Amino acid sequence: MHDFFQRITGSWFPRGILAQVEQVAEKLSNEGLTEAATETGKAAALAVQSVAATASSKVGLDLPTIVLASVVLGVLAGASLVARHLTRQSNPSINPALVQRFVQRLWAWWLMFAILISGMFLHRFGTIVLFGLVSFWAFREFITMTPTRRGDHRALFWSLVVFTPLQYVLIGLAQSGLEFRGSKIDFYSIYSVMIPVYASLFIPARIAIAGDHKRFLERSAQIQAGLLICVYCLSFAPALLDLNLVRSDGTPWDGSRAGLLFFFVLISQLSDVLQWLWGRIRNNRIIAKDISSTRTWDGLLGGSLSSGIFGAILYWVTPFTPWQAACMAIVVAGLGFAGGLTMSAIKRDRGVRDYGTLVMGHAGVLDRIDSLCFSAPIFYHLTRFFFSIP
Repeated sequence: MHDFFQRITGSWFPRGILAQVEQVAEKLSNEGLTEAATETGKAAALAVQSVAATASSKVGLDLPTIVLASVVLGVLAGASLVARHLTRQSNPSINPALVQRFVQRLWAWWLMFAILISGMFLHRFGTIVLFGLVSFWAFREFITMTPTRRGDHRALFWSLVVFTPLQYVLIGLAQSGLEFRGSKIDFYSIYSVMIPVYASLFIPARIAIAGDHKRFLERSAQIQAGLLICVYCLSFAPALLDLNLVRSDGTPWDGSRAGLLFFFVLISQLSDVLQWLWGRIRNNRIIAKDISSTRTWDGLLGGSLSSGIFGAILYWVTPFTPWQAACMAIVVAGLGFAGGLTMSAIKRDRGVRDYGTLVMGHAGVLDRIDSLCFSAPIFYHLTRFFFSIP
């Protein structure tokens, strides 16, 4: 009987409710239909209420997440007022180019905030769809920047139209409860290898079938790199919504997984700003001058430590303790720095300034999510390994 209910309900079904339903089922066979039917109805109602509460607390916007989103909204509104004041006054002590850059970045942050909040109000499905659209556009920007030949067109079609949406469809099916041969399908084991294994093997094979051997290795690697960075890596951000989170001591965490996603995106964007500010304060130790003159060792160290402080302050929206949240924030900041530097190197190699023009002032989508792309898979796997259970 226990195995039957476990297959029907899945491992997330509350154990206490499951035991009650089993007891009622036994009474149904021993004491008659009337009394058991009444108790069955009560147990079923209790089960539905419990499951609804569990799902709401894990996926929906709980109070800490709403508070954090409100604080961010207030900060953006205040920054917008400051930007409006600076643009209307001509102060010779303030660099107009710096003000313009601040205004442009502010517009990009507003757009990202709107996308993230819209996805959260649409719950898990909406978040996955929006991240999928962002991945599609970022991959498109990456490909338009790289030189391609006629023989690459079919491989690009498969990458954009098949592999990109398929990655997010597999993530969306992770909570579907689909079974194969009597066992629940583990979609994580599929989407975690689909692009780095199957797509990476398919792309060069499809280009080879086209019969064009000129710069074959370079062309194949360009498409593989774009698909890996823009689609595969970023897809682990919405995959956070599927984790069954616990605290470090093993006790269940009843917070919202949407809040954890918000924490990750916020820390990633904060680290970019903090690293830039620290780099402006001390700009004497540039890491790679030919790639980016604004990325310094001081910016990396100061921005990462500052991000750790913000992470510790915002620990209450995550299953982490303050010091754990600080460590996770430092990891996100360091990987975000590596992502920004790597994407800058690609732009310098291709001789372009920015990846696109969709986001006003910061060029393209990929320019704003490069830090997210590099930090999302590491943040996901650290959280999955240390703070989740099957």
